[in-house]
Amino acid sequence: MVSKSGRGDVVIAFDLCKGCTLCVAACPTKVLSPGKELNRQGYCAVTYAGAGCSGCGVCFYICPEPGAITVRVSREESGK
Repeated sequence: MVSKSGRGDVVIAFDLCKGCTLCVAACPTKVLSPGKELNRQGYCAVTYAGAGCSGCGVCFYICPEPGAITVRVSREESGK
């Protein structure tokens, strides 16, 4: 389900994230932050604030780890 307070939603695959924080630096709405909990690989995975995502996809495109970030855009915004 997409957040009502934004146009999109970010899903971070906790065990795939390597905590590089490239997405945190690139996020224009600043809804991503460095995590504090270690995943199975021993990295502190990035966390999503839970609301406020614009659905721009910058985090998805900058992430070097395939499948670690998924951005979902609301149907109203995507035109479908």
